[in-house]
Amino acid sequence: MGTLAGCVVVVGSSHVDFTVQLDRMPRLGETVIGKGFKVAPGGKGANQAVAASRLGAKVFIVSRVGRDYWGGFLRENFVKNDVSVEYLVEDEEEQTGVALILVDSEGRNIIAVAPGADRKVSREDVDRAERVFREAGAVALQLEIPIETVIYAAEKAWRHGVRVVLTPAPVHPLPEKLLEKVTVLTPNRVEAEELTGVKIRDLKDAATAGTILVERGVDNVVITLGERGAFLVNAERSVHIPPFKVKAVDTTGAGDAFSGALAVALAEGKNVDDSVRFANVAAAISTTKLGAQEALPERGEVEEALKLLGF
Repeated sequence: MGTLAGCVVVVGSSHVDFTVQLDRMPRLGETVIGKGFKVAPGGKGANQAVAASRLGAKVFIVSRVGRDYWGGFLRENFVKNDVSVEYLVEDEEEQTGVALILVDSEGRNIIAVAPGADRKVSREDVDRAERVFREAGAVALQLEIPIETVIYAAEKAWRHGVRVVLTPAPVHPLPEKLLEKVTVLTPNRVEAEELTGVKIRDLKDAATAGTILVERGVDNVVITLGERGAFLVNAERSVHIPPFKVKAVDTTGAGDAFSGALAVALAEGKNVDDSVRFANVAAAISTTKLGAQEALPERGEVEEALKLLGF
């Protein structure tokens, strides 16, 4: 078991988000004039790393950026957010990854990603971080890097008795040898539907989808349902974790806020129910501000909200 309670290792993507705010999404072939433009650090791995750090964890990022302006931009951002860059590699052949994001007036988003150096995150990168894998309380993974690297990182964490949080996004077929090493899988509704073939219209459907994934080897499945909260399924039970109600401004990065917070809570030794509740609140707070990392909450914000809920 990891020896550093509250230590989180994130293996994943680091890229730059270019976001345009719109009144509405363009139709195919249509140009819509935007209301604002912003450049910000992003990537699911980077977002989860910063989320975990803001919530008080000691965080190590295992990732790659290009040897270019944007790579330096991302490195500086990690340092500013107290995320260790000891295992952040500058790739000499690939450019830093980018994401192009459109956000409408209702907070919905469409995202296209050019992965660049993200596609080069490797088993060797994971091996370089062996020391912190041994010490970690949790390892957070996503699917914006090669699936082979994700599987390898999950196996390494499992061998060291470290809890694994896997965000299956962008959605990708998941082999049993990966699922069997995952402590908590965190698909959203659409991802859960893709992974199971079950159309999720209500909580009963969520239970059915979650059960399918548990039967494939995952310890716990948490299907995130946006404003409806989250649904937890494991071999013992299925339970709905109600949402922390807020006025959403931008849902970009909410899933990463959830998974980063979940990893922190698990790394601190919280049980799965309390960890999901903690993550629910963190994700909800993140939707009340624009952007991905800029909107990630601090520990005090989440704890204050939990008190309001009676926890």
